[in-house]
Amino acid sequence: MYRYLLFIWLLAAFSFTAAAQSPDTSAAKLKSKTDSIKVKKTDTAVSATPVVKKEKEKVYHPDTLHSPHTAIMHSIIIPGWGQIYNHSYWKVPVIYGALGALGYYIVWNNTNYLQVLNVSLFREHGTVPAVGSKYYTLYQTYLNTDVTQLYNATDYYRRNRDLCILGVFVAWGVNVIDAYIDAKFMNSYTVDNNLSMQVTPVLMNQQMFAQNYSSSYIPGLKITFTF
Repeated sequence: MYRYLLFIWLLAAFSFTAAAQSPDTSAAKLKSKTDSIKVKKTDTAVSATPVVKKEKEKVYHPDTLHSPHTAIMHSIIIPGWGQIYNHSYWKVPVIYGALGALGYYIVWNNTNYLQVLNVSLFREHGTVPAVGSKYYTLYQTYLNTDVTQLYNATDYYRRNRDLCILGVFVAWGVNVIDAYIDAKFMNSYTVDNNLSMQVTPVLMNQQMFAQNYSSSYIPGLKITFTF
């Protein structure tokens, strides 16, 4: 009787020990499921993020020491000095070419004005300049010219002389304005280092009055600036 009880007790103890040593598969399954969810979410987030290519940063070269006021004062004192200050050296010959041409025509028109004026005065007073004097040859040249024409010629040369004098002041003013604009909008602000220029040959259509029978197109150059 005791043997059977001992045998049953040992069998029950053995079964309980075996059940205690069996692995808990539910916890492992839950952990595995959690890990797979985390990995799946991480992979999805990484793949959804776009890859942005980093562009090369632009480099600017500011010129904060450039003064428009200085450029104006230089151009007022001496024409072209403000352009030299702005490093626009090619404009200096243009300025002095315009001023030189205006100065030449001022002298030319004033000389003709004085000559015709004196001849008209001799004619008006009925006198003749002395032989060999400054106006004798000129008086003989205009001897058969009507006095009214002499007066018109006098007004013509005087008007052109005055217009050329006014042109000098205009050219001087344009020189000052150009120096200010160049200093204010070209040198005071930053300049991108990616500025480039491209020159390409093109065919341009001529105007109707300039077309000939051979071709209505003329060769030309196209200049493109890239900022």
